[in-house]
Amino acid sequence: MRSYLDRIAAREAVIGAWAWLEEPGMVISAARSADSLEPTGPLHGRAIGVKDVIDTAAMPTAYGSTIYAGHRPACDAACVASLRAAGAIILGKTTTTEFAAIHPGKTVNPHDPARTPGGSSSGSAAAVADGMVWGALGTQTAGSVIRPASFCGVVGYKPTFGTISRAGMKPLSEFTDTIGVFARSVAAAGWLVATAGDRPELSRLGPLAANPRIGLCRTPYWEQAEAAAREALSTAAERLRAAGAVLSDVVLPAPCDGLAEAGMAILIREARQGLAHELLNARDLVSEELRELLARDDPGNPAPYDAARRLVVECRGLVEDAVFSRYDAILTLSAPGEAPVGLALTGSPVFNHLWTLLHLPCVNVPGLSGPSGMPIGVQLVGARGGDAALLSIAEWLGQLLPDGER
Repeated sequence: MRSYLDRIAAREAVIGAWAWLEEPGMVISAARSADSLEPTGPLHGRAIGVKDVIDTAAMPTAYGSTIYAGHRPACDAACVASLRAAGAIILGKTTTTEFAAIHPGKTVNPHDPARTPGGSSSGSAAAVADGMVWGALGTQTAGSVIRPASFCGVVGYKPTFGTISRAGMKPLSEFTDTIGVFARSVAAAGWLVATAGDRPELSRLGPLAANPRIGLCRTPYWEQAEAAAREALSTAAERLRAAGAVLSDVVLPAPCDGLAEAGMAILIREARQGLAHELLNARDLVSEELRELLARDDPGNPAPYDAARRLVVECRGLVEDAVFSRYDAILTLSAPGEAPVGLALTGSPVFNHLWTLLHLPCVNVPGLSGPSGMPIGVQLVGARGGDAALLSIAEWLGQLLPDGER
């Protein structure tokens, strides 16, 4: 625990990963207490960061907004309570974009402070990548776990929708909000979700029973991928094929071409509804970027929203029947490329949002880099509820990539 505190003391002024930190004396006291007890599981005494849109009773939760500066929730979110019950030590609250939306926080990329760490789980990804904490909770509404994990070079795991209870989380979009995790290994990510979501099978990654069948999916948005991302995907595919995986190209059913537009229609309407209190009572304290985004929704015309939901539900069935009846996992991009230079934007979620809408489990597998030396991950996507099998494939792939051992 002292090593984490020392790292934070040395680096936080540059990285800005934390919205609030527990007093060092309290942290060391909790670590001593953990030392005195017999461990009951893999999270005993582990240092965990919690994204600041997830409630903590003993720590402020500001949701990335000045509206809630100093706010103390009445109780821990369900996932935080589960981690505490397992012996984890909550080190603090990690920086988020405003309400987990688009306006960035103070965090920079630990590999290059001139670049974005991604959003909205920026602080969680950067803290884990910089060695400030063992693991961290994040959330994903569009691409807010997988994209920052790729930009920062860590494992990001967004489980099947609903695996971890959202009780005590500030909602942005009820249709897609998913609590996920960041860690330095696939196994550690599995332990975190196993504990937070009461899924013990995710804490035991088994060997692959057979060479996996993997569909190489470039998605309908391939033209938005940079050369470095395309090369990373090609490298991962080559390594998998050489190791015995059965790879073939997969094209998503035609209706999936409309998921990007549908996803934005759903997100904007549900975010406007979810932030109704703030827009009514503290509108001037909501960023101009977010107000402009939410103004694109017409409250008097629910037809586009209803049509978007119907399309997503249709695509879920089509993908399940056409894709996961043939493949054990999909290999695709985690992000368009390396983390962009500049801190005003957090990068595009175009290679993430469709999978989040489909409620599928996703893992960013690090181990590759681009021409600037910045991390680039690749994304594995599994069938709904097929998280254990997906993690086993992700663990295998991580060992095959050039920087996997490091």
